[in-house]
Amino acid sequence: MDTDFPVFLRRGALLGAVVLFPPLVHAGDPFGTLAAVPPLSGVREVGPAPCQPTEAGQPLNLIDVVDLALCNNPRTREAWATARAQAAQVGVARSAFLPSASATLTASRNRSEATRNNDRFNQQTAGANLSYVLYDFGARAANLENARQLFAAAAASRDAAVQGVFLAAMQAFFLRHTADAVLEASRQSEKTSLESFNAAEARYRVGAATPADRLQARTAHAQAVLNRITAEGAVKTAQGQLANTIGADPTRSPALAPMPPATPGTGFEADVGQLIETARRNRPDLAAAEAQFRAARAGVDSAQANHLPTLSLGVNAARNHLSGQPSIDSSNIGLTLTIPIFSGFSTTYKVYAAEAQADVQAARRDQVRLQVGLDVWNAYAALTTATQSVKSADDLLESATLSERMAAGRYQAGVGNILDLLAAQAALANARLSRIQAGFNWYTARAGLAQAMGALDSTLLDELSVKNRP
Repeated sequence: MDTDFPVFLRRGALLGAVVLFPPLVHAGDPFGTLAAVPPLSGVREVGPAPCQPTEAGQPLNLIDVVDLALCNNPRTREAWATARAQAAQVGVARSAFLPSASATLTASRNRSEATRNNDRFNQQTAGANLSYVLYDFGARAANLENARQLFAAAAASRDAAVQGVFLAAMQAFFLRHTADAVLEASRQSEKTSLESFNAAEARYRVGAATPADRLQARTAHAQAVLNRITAEGAVKTAQGQLANTIGADPTRSPALAPMPPATPGTGFEADVGQLIETARRNRPDLAAAEAQFRAARAGVDSAQANHLPTLSLGVNAARNHLSGQPSIDSSNIGLTLTIPIFSGFSTTYKVYAAEAQADVQAARRDQVRLQVGLDVWNAYAALTTATQSVKSADDLLESATLSERMAAGRYQAGVGNILDLLAAQAALANARLSRIQAGFNWYTARAGLAQAMGALDSTLLDELSVKNRP
């Protein structure tokens, strides 16, 4: 078989592409679009640092929990992968501005009754083609802008997902500590109720108490036991929630470092209108909605460009060789002007559809804008209420503790009755739970306001409590 192909065909379009566009052949990301997506990272390093493993066997503090969640939670990995996929689409759109080249090689064995005395003969053909769109009245530019805006939306959605996981990790951390505190308070109440039951039992045996006192004390102790069992179940639930948030199995719930009680100032005041405006500048979900709208507007431009002509350059060269015959070379270069005339009104309706989609995205953007304002308003109100509730819960716990001590002393001295003691103990148990719940509400409210502001980041872990002081 003859293989005397021309030099330009043997070295071919591939060699030409290497010479003319070497980055496109050798680089894995020639346009740098994938590099624009930072890798998954936690909160320990400044900038896009890779995730670092947490030291095994050590209790986790709040930073550890958030770091593990950002690195291991599937929601962050999904958002990161989505952003990379859309970044690749930007590369696809940019590739339309470059020429496309291809090479063809064929070899066949033929037989023809009309020629060559019905003998079999070999045929080889080699060719190279180059195609380049010179001008298309903005269609490629519109498609590129659409891809860029969709990438911006995906990047902003990734930031929103990161903040969502950040907030979920903080809430899971606080919830686990709250469940542990409720369990400890339940155990204290159970111990106190048992002491009261033993005292009532002793007084009953010596005839200083009635059977009703004994039964009421026993009932209160049984209720305290039930509350403790319920609290133990809540702890298991909180352990599973925490493990799930950091991307671990529920059976591998980690130990946590101690968390100090919530100690906010007496109040929290700020200009809520200014907070809302700041949130609208910073919220990644609103930025994503705005980018989606701009992408839809670029889609309208792209659809309208389908009405317009396209000018393309075409270059091709080929060599055809039949066995026993001289090779035949051919080449051509030319311009092609494509003018859309009629497409069954499909282009017209594509424009209508693109314009309607732009209206849809505009409405969604406006809805997100309104939701941002409502989120900040609700978070501000929650933090204000939680800050005041902590102080009130402290006063309630102090008063209930003194009341219970007084009632216990009176009962042990024989001058009080069991009803007063049980009522005081129940009030103390409720006060303990109220203080624990108030602390949980304050921690979650301050994190919720930061998330509503679009400012939920590593600085919150060390600075937010200072910022919330008057």
